[in-house]
Amino acid sequence: MTVWFLLLLGLITYLMVQRSVARITRTPVWLLWLVLMTPAMLWTGWTVMHGEKQPPPRALMIWPLVICPLLYWVLFQWGRQPQKDKQIQREIPQPDLATQQSTTELTPVRPIEPNEETQLRNCFPWSVYYIHNIEYRPQAVICRGQLRTKPAEAYQRIKENIEAQFGDRFLLVFQEGLNGKPFFVLVPNTQAAKANAPQTERLTRPGLALVLLIATLVTTTKVGAGIAGVEFTLRQLQSDPSVILKGLPYALALMFILGIHELGHYLTARYYRIRSTLPYFIPMPFFLGTFGAFIQMRSPVPHRKALFDVSIAGPLAGFVVTLPLLFWGLANSTVVSLPEEKTGLLNPDALNPKYSILLALLSKLALGSQLTPQSAIDLHPIAVAACLGIIVTALNLMPVGQLDGGHIVHAMFGQRSAMLIGQVARLLLLLLSLVQPGFFLWAIILLFIPLMDEPALNDVTELDNKRDIWGLLAMALLVLIILPLPQAIASLLQI
Repeated sequence: MTVWFLLLLGLITYLMVQRSVARITRTPVWLLWLVLMTPAMLWTGWTVMHGEKQPPPRALMIWPLVICPLLYWVLFQWGRQPQKDKQIQREIPQPDLATQQSTTELTPVRPIEPNEETQLRNCFPWSVYYIHNIEYRPQAVICRGQLRTKPAEAYQRIKENIEAQFGDRFLLVFQEGLNGKPFFVLVPNTQAAKANAPQTERLTRPGLALVLLIATLVTTTKVGAGIAGVEFTLRQLQSDPSVILKGLPYALALMFILGIHELGHYLTARYYRIRSTLPYFIPMPFFLGTFGAFIQMRSPVPHRKALFDVSIAGPLAGFVVTLPLLFWGLANSTVVSLPEEKTGLLNPDALNPKYSILLALLSKLALGSQLTPQSAIDLHPIAVAACLGIIVTALNLMPVGQLDGGHIVHAMFGQRSAMLIGQVARLLLLLLSLVQPGFFLWAIILLFIPLMDEPALNDVTELDNKRDIWGLLAMALLVLIILPLPQAIASLLQI
């Protein structure tokens, strides 16, 4: 299992490095990946040679974490490509998600002729947005000026004017600059042709979604049978087909939670007419049986309200269906003695509920007086799936980059504040991993997730109070899941 986990971690790390830094440094991706993976490789090698009961020496634990990030930074800077006008480059958004796979695929902006510049300036009434200057970039036309009315009204008015003058040639983006002043950007609308000819593009692939769904059902059933203490092999299936029934409770519960999470994103995106794929499951024949599910949005998000609603719909929908499953699973679990050795964050055979405030409260509510300070919980397979469900909810709600939580704080506070919040969240989770070692891997992964989030087309208009409250409640839910139960509350609950 340790080697399989290392392979999985290696794949995730490679994809993240390739996506985040491959375009801005000449240093080979494989070399950067090797440096990042060195600590995990050393620790895995020690475990393979000496066994899990003998922990690595302190020097082997600490020095790789000190040396490898420094070496990574040196190699990254050594191969870093020169960038012209970095501030402008950071400000220019790329709202067309489908065109970001390669910089060579970007459609150049046709030069604005002198007579067209006059038309462009006329699209900005002085009483709405008093335009100061127009900047021409290889992939965008930037219009800077002074906002004179409400952002929502300004965006809608100027968008109508641009469409009247230039048709669907441009997408209009309204964003707050690094100096705090909002500006408009005209970027090529590469989705126009696809929108006009939807029959030529297979956006939703129900056949592929169904195949992945069935494959994931098989892999999660295999893992579920292992959790139930049954061997799931072809020979065992031939002799005793009822083995499948042992693995189905875990499989169906986990897939239901993940599916509802992604369905929340999908239906909300459809409500705002954002083109998106069907939810796709990722099967995995080991570990959890799946690496989750995902959807892809293929058109820009119209405004921050839509960004907020699409982002929060998934975690909330998943959490709503997780709660009753978790409560039922805990009520049907077995209370056992707390192991003398400190266990991990999610040990299905002897879970310490005090690792999470929310988990401790639900465990006490479900098990009552059976749960004592010396007790642990031997989880029912459905409880295992539900515990994974709340962990997935927490990880998605982390307010970093393009995670759901990153989208939420971006919609609530704007791009600049969201980047600051994301950086603070990274550091806090790293500190928390000193108390909760189970979060260490995720804390390391978050360090390599870009803080910059994709902007909405109207990325200036703020949310209403109702959405702000829901966003704060989502962050409070994150805290309840990841923070350990304080000793004072544990004593009050007698656990």
